[in-house]
Amino acid sequence: MVLEKMEMFLDNLQPMDLMRSEKMSFVQLIIPAESAHRAISYLGELGLLQFRDLNADKSPFQRTFVNQVKRCGEMSRKLRFFKDQINKAGLLSSAHPVIEPDVELEELEIQLGEHENELIEMNSNSEKLQQSYNELLEFKMVLQKAVGFLVSSNSHAVAEETELNENVYSNDDYGETTSLLEQELRSVPSNQSGLRFISGIIPRSKVVRFERMLFRATRGNMLFNQAPADEEIMDPVSTEMVEKTVFVVFFSGEQARTKILKICEAFGANCYPVPEDVTKQRQITREVLSRLSELEATLDAGIRHRNKALASIGYQLTKWMNMVKREKAVYDTLNMLNFDVTKKCLVGEGWCPSFAKAQIQETLQRATFDSNSQVGIIFHVMDALESPPTYFRTNRFTNAFQEIVDAYGVARYEEANPAVYTVVTFPFLFAVMFGDWGHGICLLMGALILIARESKLSSQKLGSFMEMLFGGRYVLLLMALFSIYCGLIYNEFFSVPFHIFGGSAYKCRDTTCSDAHIAGLMKYRDPYPFGVDPSWRGSRSELPFLNSLKMKMSILLGVAQMNLGIILSYFNARFFGNSLDIRYQFVPQIIFLNCLFGYLSLLIIIKWCSGSQADLYHVMIYMFLSPTDDLGENQLFWGQRPLQILLLLLALIAVPWMLLPKPFILKKLHTERFQGRTYGILGTSEMDLDMEPGSARSHHDDFNFSEVFVHQMIHSIEFVLGAVSNTASYLRLWALSLAHSELSTVFYEKVLLLAWGYDNIIIRLVGLAVFAFATAFILLMMETLSAFLHALRLHWVEFQNKFYHGDGYKFKPFSFASITEDDD
Repeated sequence: MVLEKMEMFLDNLQPMDLMRSEKMSFVQLIIPAESAHRAISYLGELGLLQFRDLNADKSPFQRTFVNQVKRCGEMSRKLRFFKDQINKAGLLSSAHPVIEPDVELEELEIQLGEHENELIEMNSNSEKLQQSYNELLEFKMVLQKAVGFLVSSNSHAVAEETELNENVYSNDDYGETTSLLEQELRSVPSNQSGLRFISGIIPRSKVVRFERMLFRATRGNMLFNQAPADEEIMDPVSTEMVEKTVFVVFFSGEQARTKILKICEAFGANCYPVPEDVTKQRQITREVLSRLSELEATLDAGIRHRNKALASIGYQLTKWMNMVKREKAVYDTLNMLNFDVTKKCLVGEGWCPSFAKAQIQETLQRATFDSNSQVGIIFHVMDALESPPTYFRTNRFTNAFQEIVDAYGVARYEEANPAVYTVVTFPFLFAVMFGDWGHGICLLMGALILIARESKLSSQKLGSFMEMLFGGRYVLLLMALFSIYCGLIYNEFFSVPFHIFGGSAYKCRDTTCSDAHIAGLMKYRDPYPFGVDPSWRGSRSELPFLNSLKMKMSILLGVAQMNLGIILSYFNARFFGNSLDIRYQFVPQIIFLNCLFGYLSLLIIIKWCSGSQADLYHVMIYMFLSPTDDLGENQLFWGQRPLQILLLLLALIAVPWMLLPKPFILKKLHTERFQGRTYGILGTSEMDLDMEPGSARSHHDDFNFSEVFVHQMIHSIEFVLGAVSNTASYLRLWALSLAHSELSTVFYEKVLLLAWGYDNIIIRLVGLAVFAFATAFILLMMETLSAFLHALRLHWVEFQNKFYHGDGYKFKPFSFASITEDDD
């Protein structure tokens, strides 16, 4: 009677949107070819239909619309080329394009081709002009530097000289430090001695190897002079500035000249003829300077024209890229559809939420009307063999918690969603490990800053770490609020206790116990109204007291959350109509867990309420080793020993209850179902037999008793051992909380207070800086991450393994909103 009333009450409850995934419908679309493109485009804007790939066995090149996809890919390449050119030119593409009339894909393809050809031609001309400019610039520098190495027979040399040891002399010192080469040239003119030279310019990084190669090729019969160029020269291909060195090589003989020219060509050195006549040198220099000025003007005009063309492209670049992405996505989706036998209609299949069927039908009717098609689009619901995708409607607040659950595994279709409870339990368990309301306020300020700048940050491109932090801003907000709450319970503000809710319940017996242990204190009033009494801080019993409190609290929280997981497995089994799981899985599991660890939780609460000194370790150990022995001083209530014997027997019975009945009942049901089906095959079509999940053909081959029994045995052993290990795993709440508290105390007492004890402002400032650094980077960053990961593990392993399968797949509708820059 009670169970019937309870089931009636549960049936009358309104379903939660996030508790179970949305009901999905498997639909088929038959679309006339003339309206297919518009229909898929409209569905992409709606974003509520996930298409199945009906051509999965075909390669991308065998599909119907492969040419259109190639065209879109080619246009994407051109748009990326424009974007690279705009970035190289230092221009910014407009994020908000100028409103212009929409263009068709064919017109856009023609425009992009024209723009590309124009840009390629401009780039080619610019490279040629830049190369000519570089050559003239190099010639000018060679003329300026090489004159210093050349001395005619009728005049004195005036310029700087660089010998093999690369010593550079200024013009003022030149008269005092004349070279041997100058002395020889004064006495013997070059045209009479047969001494010749080659001048040129080479990148500075190759000079040493170039000189060594020349020395070896000529066997030392040459004189190499070099001087650094005054200006860097731009490489027209890479647009990088390159440092170069001017050189002059003196040699004798035609054979040496041939070798030197080949080496210059191999090292990429540019050679330029420099006349020995001063008049000719000046004349050539004037001509070079004149041509350089002309080329500079031409280059500037070309750059202005190119930038103007790029700017006009930049105004529409974002719009064009989005348009091409959409078109490519539409044709990729059309490639997932099949033509019917008449080749006039496209047939598509997919999943949509049941609530969206009316919207999809309305969208398809609008597509038919806009495309002036004489035939409407057929949309109807079909039966599906495969499991539907999982779709939860989330908002900005719940999305981050749903992502935490989905990182473990996507929920099976319509199974209970842990994210509903994770919204509260995840930040709370984090706060149990992180409890300090000073640190919680710091986290709260960070979360509020992210939420306040939400609209601005959501439109920016963030780094990986900042993007993760921004995505979890509401998780951070709840973690901060719960940390403040737990910090008030622990009475810790950067590890310092405060008398926030009134005075302490304890006072000193005499004047000598100001900082002594608890034996010197006596209770003189009601307990501290909220949280831990501040007088425990600094007492000798502080650590044993807090250890006992947090350890027992961790067990209580763990048993409560594991019970919640088992209860959710009941609701799953009830929802799917699986009475076997309720009778032979839920019931023995809830009995086993609570007969052992539920009983331990009860003992903890009774001990807290009664103030008993009973040793719970002794009680639990001897409950197994000698359950019939007298408990003595460890007895907490009347009838404890027979209750322990009863609970132990129930726990022992629960293990075979989980293991044995279910496999044998499944075998019996399968045999009965198979026998019943053998007499009804004639009245059922072959197609129905194949499609029906409960048919004899599908079950007779799939059912394997030994496999089912082994699976059930593994599941039972896993639960029994997991009940112990999972309860012990929740003790990490105690360990992390203790570590956080002790670290805070160490930084406060051994850094801040120690520095404040000195009467020196510099030491105090240094101590304050070290304390702030340790708080920010160790306690607020590393400890936050550590507590986050431990809370994550408690939810994924200890909580979700009681009921959550997580073997579903996400609903991924065809939507233009989900297209990103990386889709190309």
